[in-house]
Amino acid sequence: MRPFRLGLTGSIGMGKSTTAGFFAAEGVPVWDADAAVHRLYAPGGAAVAPLAALHPAAVAAGSVDRNALKSWIAADPAALKRIETIVHPLVAADRAAFLADATADIVLFDIPLLFEKGTEADMDATLVVTAPPALQRARVLARPGMTEAQFATILARQMPDAEKRARSTHIIETLGLEAVRHAVRALIAHIREAHDA
Repeated sequence: MRPFRLGLTGSIGMGKSTTAGFFAAEGVPVWDADAAVHRLYAPGGAAVAPLAALHPAAVAAGSVDRNALKSWIAADPAALKRIETIVHPLVAADRAAFLADATADIVLFDIPLLFEKGTEADMDATLVVTAPPALQRARVLARPGMTEAQFATILARQMPDAEKRARSTHIIETLGLEAVRHAVRALIAHIREAHDA
């Protein structure tokens, strides 16, 4: 029987990585979209050659230079679409390979733009992590080098939290670590109960 596919998302500062960590601690394999992109951009990664062919300045020392990509996107509004045309199929292939190798009954897909990119269609259920706006803001601005302007730019690119909550199958509010750990365990139990029925 194929694993139950749970898609995890949440806006910046909502506790997504922490929540994914609790699933991993419970033995649920986690596929991380950001980590997949890092693998694709690393030396020998599948995205390096096609991005170098598209924009040679995007690659330095055998790996994709994220700062060069950002500069290119800032200078050329069409660049992002061209990059995504290369990277998104590679990310999807990485995700498919992870699922094909999975032997667990539940797998978690940690995908920041789950709803924005329509990837929820590939999931059996979705989970959004959320927190009050003031707590989200405090968490994000506590990150090294983060500015109000960067935070505003990131938020503008993401679907509003209320819309994510409205579209999600499950919601976990990330106010405290123990409460989140308990909520993760309860959700895993709920999925197993429903999946085995």
